[in-house]
Amino acid sequence: MTIQEAEEKIRIAFPDGVLDRVEFRGEVSLEIPPKVLRDIAWFCRDTLGFDYLVDITSIDQFEVEPRWEIVYELYAMDRSQHLRLRIRFDENVCEADTVSDIWPTADWHEREIYDMMGIKFRNHPDLRRILMWEGYPYFPLRKDFPLEGRPSDTPEVAFSEVAPLAGGPFVTAPTTGNTQVREPRARHAGEPPNAEQFISEP
Repeated sequence: MTIQEAEEKIRIAFPDGVLDRVEFRGEVSLEIPPKVLRDIAWFCRDTLGFDYLVDITSIDQFEVEPRWEIVYELYAMDRSQHLRLRIRFDENVCEADTVSDIWPTADWHEREIYDMMGIKFRNHPDLRRILMWEGYPYFPLRKDFPLEGRPSDTPEVAFSEVAPLAGGPFVTAPTTGNTQVREPRARHAGEPPNAEQFISEP
């Protein structure tokens, strides 16, 4: 079965189930309505043979609606074939159905998305934080979360003060240098990036 044949079977079984399609380098991503996520997930696993869920990714389209996007990376082991399913929903929804009973690997992926983004998963068997401590009031991967972090009033936690990140680990400056030069923590404080100062002597 080719990926095009798999897609066609989805379209036949769910006539209103595909909202958008993107193909890039031979890999197909299908945007589907959140309300049919579980039905299409079961179909992909049991009928189309996508027996492994590689990953689930959450995306925050801050200040754009729909704000939230979740991407499911499916894989058919017997034919080494990838398929992505995408759902999108508005900021005021912030909830999706679990697929942890369909693909057990979704369990921890969904918990991490809940922990970092605050997106809840209906009927998840154990939806609790997996990286941050219970009671932590923020969701660190949301785009409105400041790069310098937020103070914590939890004294028993080792790092209870704001941790300075020297501009943030993901903030780079334009330069002709390589990634090492653009990394903010590699730059000298207060100096513009300069490729020459990072070139090692032979």
